[in-house]
Amino acid sequence: MQNGLRQQLTVLTIVVTLGVGIAIGAFVSHGARAAHPASSAGEPQPLAVPSPVELSNSFSRIAEQVEPAVVNINTESTVRISGRGFGSRGGDDSLDDFFNRFFRFGGPGDAPENYQRRNLGSGVILDPRGYVLTNYHVVMQRDPDREVDRIEVYLHAGDGTKYRATIVGADKWTDLAVIKIDAGRNLPAAQFGASSSVKVGDWVLAIGSPFGLESTVTAGIISAKGREIGLGREEQFKRYIQTDAAINPGNSGGPLVNMAGQVIGINTAIATSRGSNDGVGFAIPSDTARAIYNSLITSGKIQRGAIGVTFLDQSNPALLRSFGAEHGVVVNNVEPGSPAENAGLKMGDVILSINGLPVSSGDDLVEIVSRSKIGGRVKMDLLRDGKRMTTSVEVADRNRILAQQQTVLPHNDNRNSPEEAGGVLGASVRNLTPDQASQLTKALHLARPQGILVTRVVPEGFAAEISVQAGDILLSINHQPVSSLEDFVRIQSALRSDQDVLLLVARHSGSSFTTMFLADTLH
Repeated sequence: MQNGLRQQLTVLTIVVTLGVGIAIGAFVSHGARAAHPASSAGEPQPLAVPSPVELSNSFSRIAEQVEPAVVNINTESTVRISGRGFGSRGGDDSLDDFFNRFFRFGGPGDAPENYQRRNLGSGVILDPRGYVLTNYHVVMQRDPDREVDRIEVYLHAGDGTKYRATIVGADKWTDLAVIKIDAGRNLPAAQFGASSSVKVGDWVLAIGSPFGLESTVTAGIISAKGREIGLGREEQFKRYIQTDAAINPGNSGGPLVNMAGQVIGINTAIATSRGSNDGVGFAIPSDTARAIYNSLITSGKIQRGAIGVTFLDQSNPALLRSFGAEHGVVVNNVEPGSPAENAGLKMGDVILSINGLPVSSGDDLVEIVSRSKIGGRVKMDLLRDGKRMTTSVEVADRNRILAQQQTVLPHNDNRNSPEEAGGVLGASVRNLTPDQASQLTKALHLARPQGILVTRVVPEGFAAEISVQAGDILLSINHQPVSSLEDFVRIQSALRSDQDVLLLVARHSGSSFTTMFLADTLH
């Protein structure tokens, strides 16, 4: 089972390659996935291997061509101390402790009320007028306790003059930003290449300022394409190029270039077990970067289409079979008041195609809808209750419909209520209190009270394998509503080995509930 295997993978650290003294990282405990290009068989061909001198000359030529367009970016921000020691890192106590120890702030009394932090990154000039493309995380701050005061840019091909930069626009969803400097003259500029044309095994160079060491060039190959390295909404628009060219903290925003000297990626992150290069670096593809860059220099913002549905992006044959579909994306939830609700879409619909284009994954759905014209309409082919149907859905601005429903389940103590443990599903469950059931009914717009609380998940059991968690609300099993322990026991007792089992659960996340379908074959 895919989720069971994923839980056994080694924990890596995904580090955005921004120099903050040393580095800032976020822990990721899942396997990265890549799109593997198909290999083709043919007659054996003689190998033409370039000599070391030829390869070295190519590297030198490309470095001389591109390096003058690469800049060193230094941001200065004010950090407001809140709470203990070094301030909050977003609720991660382990990172709090790390930063407190590293910067020798032992406790609240040892830390200044406010202090200045200097971050190092890189960027690449793409217009002689001084437009520079870099990473969002280099020049913008997501931490509410931090505020960027100054952005300074050093030209590699200059006399060491510092230039103040202004932000033209930024897009956190792709981790890209455009800044502008006024040097009073035309500046050397790099050119975009087509990331779609690069192949695994192609030689590339990474140029930037690792650890503040400007004009650093490293060489490697394309290791993989279409790599995913994170979870959550922000990863919907990120599919990275993986390279073994050395990338380290401070490289963020610098270019990854091909053997024609064209920018085919923006260096962004590394996977590491020790905080620096382990030969696994990630760059945002130039095809994505070019579209974002053009939009930001034109309007200063990014508009993406959305229709107001959530989905679980997994190609799960058992899940699709449960809805009688061979392909498509199962709708987990329809946002109230969204274009999808207005068009009549319902939870459990399977989206088969949009504007005649087949939809086989959440990526397909997001790609088509996000690029559609705001205010326009898309034609959707659906499968509902085994019947095909077609509907037209208006496309809205994604920013307008991202607001989540603010609902918190009441914390009524139901620990003394009866509990059903174990069973073939491998989960212990308990009835909701009346207040909890009432709030959940309103939050999910249910026709009547429905759902029971999952209190424990048996390790390596069926529920654990399909990612059910303690605290989830189990709403239905194989399309049969579950409103009580009696419903749960009755439905579970009828399940048989080798049967596809579909669970609908609601999960509390922040201030809202997310519904999701989880399925697999029972063994």
